[in-house]
Amino acid sequence: MRKRMERMSDGASLCSASWKETKHEQSHCDVARTPADAGKHAEQDDEERWNRSGAIVVGAGPASDELRYLKSVALQLWLFGYEVPETLMAFLPKQIHIVTSPKKASLLEKLKEECKKRTDAELILHVKPKGEDGKKEVAAVLDAIKAAATGKPVGILPKEQREGVLMKIWSESSQAESIETVDVATGLGHVLACKDEKEILNAKKASHLSAETMKRYVVPQLEEIIDKEKKVPHSKLSEKTEEVITNPTKINVKLKSENLDICYPPIFQSGGKYDLRPSAQCNDENIHYGTIVASLGARYSSYCTNVARTYFIDPTKEQEEAYDACLRAQQAAIGELKEGAVLSDVYAKVVSTLQESPKGDKLLGHLTKNVGFGMGIEFRESTLILNAKNAAKAEPGMIFNVSVGLQGLEHAKDGSTDQQSYAILVADTVLVKEGGAAPEVLTTSAVKSRKEISYQLDEEGDENEEPQAQNAPTVKDSKLSALAAKLRSDIGSEKSAEQLRKEKQEELAQRKNEETLRRLTESAGSKGSAKDKVKKELIAYRSVNDMPVGRDTDLQIMVDPRAEAVLLPIYGRSVPFHASTIKSITNTQDGDRTFLRIIFNIPGSTFGTSYTAATKHPNSIFLKEISFRSTDVKHANKVVQEMKALRRHVMQREKEADERASLVRQEKLVLAHGRIHRLQDCWIRPNFGGRGRKMPGTLEAHSNGFRYNAPKGESLDVMYRNIKHAFFQPAEKEMITLVHFHLHNAIMVGKKKTEDIQFYVEVMDTVETLDGGRRSMYDPDEIEEEQRERDRKNRTNAEFQQFVRRVQEVWEKGFPELELEFDIPFRELGFYGVPFKSNVFCVPTVNCLVELIEMPFLVITLSEIEVISLERVGFGVKNFDLTIIFKDFTKDVHRIDAVPMNNIDTIKEWLTSMDIKYYESKVNLVWKPILQTILDDPQKFIEEGGWEFLNMEASDTEDDEEEEEEDFVPSDDDEEEEEEEESEDESLVESDEDEEEYSEEVEDEDGMTWEELEEEAKKEDRRKALEQGYDSDDAKKRKRAPARGRGGRSGRR
Repeated sequence: MRKRMERMSDGASLCSASWKETKHEQSHCDVARTPADAGKHAEQDDEERWNRSGAIVVGAGPASDELRYLKSVALQLWLFGYEVPETLMAFLPKQIHIVTSPKKASLLEKLKEECKKRTDAELILHVKPKGEDGKKEVAAVLDAIKAAATGKPVGILPKEQREGVLMKIWSESSQAESIETVDVATGLGHVLACKDEKEILNAKKASHLSAETMKRYVVPQLEEIIDKEKKVPHSKLSEKTEEVITNPTKINVKLKSENLDICYPPIFQSGGKYDLRPSAQCNDENIHYGTIVASLGARYSSYCTNVARTYFIDPTKEQEEAYDACLRAQQAAIGELKEGAVLSDVYAKVVSTLQESPKGDKLLGHLTKNVGFGMGIEFRESTLILNAKNAAKAEPGMIFNVSVGLQGLEHAKDGSTDQQSYAILVADTVLVKEGGAAPEVLTTSAVKSRKEISYQLDEEGDENEEPQAQNAPTVKDSKLSALAAKLRSDIGSEKSAEQLRKEKQEELAQRKNEETLRRLTESAGSKGSAKDKVKKELIAYRSVNDMPVGRDTDLQIMVDPRAEAVLLPIYGRSVPFHASTIKSITNTQDGDRTFLRIIFNIPGSTFGTSYTAATKHPNSIFLKEISFRSTDVKHANKVVQEMKALRRHVMQREKEADERASLVRQEKLVLAHGRIHRLQDCWIRPNFGGRGRKMPGTLEAHSNGFRYNAPKGESLDVMYRNIKHAFFQPAEKEMITLVHFHLHNAIMVGKKKTEDIQFYVEVMDTVETLDGGRRSMYDPDEIEEEQRERDRKNRTNAEFQQFVRRVQEVWEKGFPELELEFDIPFRELGFYGVPFKSNVFCVPTVNCLVELIEMPFLVITLSEIEVISLERVGFGVKNFDLTIIFKDFTKDVHRIDAVPMNNIDTIKEWLTSMDIKYYESKVNLVWKPILQTILDDPQKFIEEGGWEFLNMEASDTEDDEEEEEEDFVPSDDDEEEEEEEESEDESLVESDEDEEEYSEEVEDEDGMTWEELEEEAKKEDRRKALEQGYDSDDAKKRKRAPARGRGGRSGRR
């Protein structure tokens, strides 16, 4: 919040020493503008905008839940980022006076130094004691104004009601002192008009939501209402649309709902009753199938946008011409909105464009009084109206609602004399660009061409046409048939979602090849610069004197745990080997003897790794394996167990040492003072280790990180700067509610090295019914138990959500540069798969693909993905594999196996929306050599088509073309086949005779009959069963029984 409040210091320049210069450019924009540049324009505009005011007083009354737009509130949002109710602000040339409560004053206290530093203006806070009305503080402000204004009037906002105690006291005191006041709404409006980059980004997000709501929700809803002849009131559709705007996940728009609101209740009008003002209200009448006008506006971080569309059902030619004229007029107005354009000229352009259209004079009589207005924190800037009288000019960073409407129009259906009233409204949010560039339409995704907004419905033909239509499929005689009868003028001209997805994927393919080549070329210079880790040299004994006494007299295998060595008798001498040189040990017993086989690590024995001893002694000869035979079975078994235990201990210690050596040193945790945000009674995964250690602890949010305190005194610190991704997953269909942190650098939890830390609470207990009976759904105990579980789940989710919200505020205040934000998984986009060993539910988030319920956790950052390969994709296959190739080609690919085939379209749509290129393949590829080939010669890889070698569709198309080009040449084999078919037809009559002759010949031949062969086979089976200790009946039973596990045997066919 501090960063947002520091913007107030820029507002102090409203009354700085260079008063005339800064009044034109007192915006808090980050764009570099010098006072001298501002002064060139300010001198001619100050008289009109500021009315020669010597001070400005702006006050805000109590907070209200009503949707209202006030310049005083807008100014506070612009300066602080928050509404500050019951506060009086006075801007003087060298001072800023604020009268407010003690709590608000404590927040503003931090801005004094920054305000003085950036604007050379002093910030003076007048704290109104609790329980007092603030007369003393207002009087002090009045004295300061009289001393600084030197006879000039005081600028106020007279059109706003003086709500609240402070404003009433100010009004009474200023009248008693006979202070002259003037209206400065124009000046303040101009201050808020030009947006900086962050404000423009907020407006773009709001515009995106407005357009997507119109496209993805309003249009499908209207089509469904019309298609199924539903009776839906305008007000009901308005309420549902408002819910979508405030909860955009319903249309797959990824914006935080806490930053969203509506500019006004969405407006839907039809049936001849139209009011094109934004203040219009929806009535409770049902939607009429004729002309439907829809308008809505979304706010993001208080910045407003607007979009409006008109939809026609069975439009007449007159309506189509009127809409085309209105659309051309709006496009002309948008094109006119360039830097320096006079706003009245924009209106004139609309008028001239309408006049040039057919029946233009008639349409002009129905044009609205203005064609739009400026937008920002206020929905409608009264100083930036697009009408015939406004002489203001458009400037870069201004945002306008360009809205061209024709109301009170009438038309008659073909063959009818009854006139029906209708209206047309087309509105978009437009951004003025710098340097005279063409303006940017921010709501362009909501289509508005006549082909896209017209619906043509078929109805039954006349009686004279019935004979011609007897063979045609009948269409239901209704106001609307199925949307198969609907044309958006021409359905064939529309692109399906699959076509759009393919086009986007083609663009991504070209871009991806360029990015791959650039990245690999840049990283080629740094290849091989990493130094190999130097491991400690393995020494069992530094001298012969350190070896155990009696080693050569006994000549038996010995294990020395102190030296971590194994002594093996070789040619009459005990030779020591360090435990880490041993790869495996096997012990095989044969009667009264046992065979012991020891295999050692040698260079090249492990694929992909190098043996440390081989790098230090490249010219040495290494022992591969050695075998011993012993008659002392008991001693041999004991030695084998000791050797395995010693080797396991050494390997575990070296593994932990390697993990700790690669750890990055973390900063120290700074404990917070005062109120600490805590999450009580939560478990941690992975745990600290040991048996019986699963005990709930407390997670605390401190100044620069988290600390988890376990009951037995153990603690774990997680620094904010080490958090790469943060997730919050409430319990919906799961048994736990959790917060999860994916780290930049791994940390040690107990003796485990991990990059993922999770804190969770089980919202439901696992209960096993002991009586074995089924309980009735009306059982009061069962109902009460279910209610308790629901209450517990809701309570736990609320506790976690409150903790997450408070931590988010800490991050925004103290660590805005980290851009940390809790992601919430989108279950509707999830799919089942096997990323490790078990089948789990993988869920996308804004930045990742995650699975956070079962360990090991899956967290894949989308920005680190190069391409996706969908493998084993084909007809009749129930599931496929999703292979993730990372941008770091030295990293192994990650495969999610056994993804159900019915999820493939959802996954493709999600990948395309995230700008991730995917390919399909019929087989699983071996990726390690492929990636190594790319790393060896990136240029050759790109020249040969890059990632297009994965394009299964392209290769199939080429094969089909080659097959089509081959000419058909009849061969001798075909002629022979035809002759054979003819001969077979001729021999059908003789088949019975041939069979009889063949059977006689078989009987005459020497050899066993089928019965004799079968009897011989049974005897052979019985003999084998007896040899193995089984009788024939048991063998038959096993042959008939189904196989179980690995031991199942199949019977002889």
